[in-house]
Amino acid sequence: MNMLPILVSLALSASVTPTPAAAPAPVEYEMTTYYVGFLYKGPTWSAEETPERARLQEAHMANIRKMGAEEKLLIAGPFTDDGEIRGLYVFKAGSLEEARALAESDPAVKAGRLRFEIHPWYAAKNVKVTARAEEGRARN
Repeated sequence: MNMLPILVSLALSASVTPTPAAAPAPVEYEMTTYYVGFLYKGPTWSAEETPERARLQEAHMANIRKMGAEEKLLIAGPFTDDGEIRGLYVFKAGSLEEARALAESDPAVKAGRLRFEIHPWYAAKNVKVTARAEEGRARN
């Protein structure tokens, strides 16, 4: 059987490009710089459960709530894989220095339980986290 006509037919059909459908208009975003802080195990980190560690964790969480209320901290949360990186902060700050000062205000950082590194991140402006819906309200 001569395969040449079939191959030529396949090659010709593969080279025909259909007219593309109208592409949607690109979405335009206003951009800004945020500061992402990675929290690592610090020099005094320990997995041991102690009253001091519990007190430090509560102070760490109170600081997170304070920075959130001031609208300086947009997102925060722990990593759950029990690795070297313990958590993440996303700051809305005027400068890298301000973001660094915010991270340094963390009682767990001050105590050496955590250490941090900050990176500028360019993303869509007005990133926000929506609070959990109240019981009984519909969730989207």
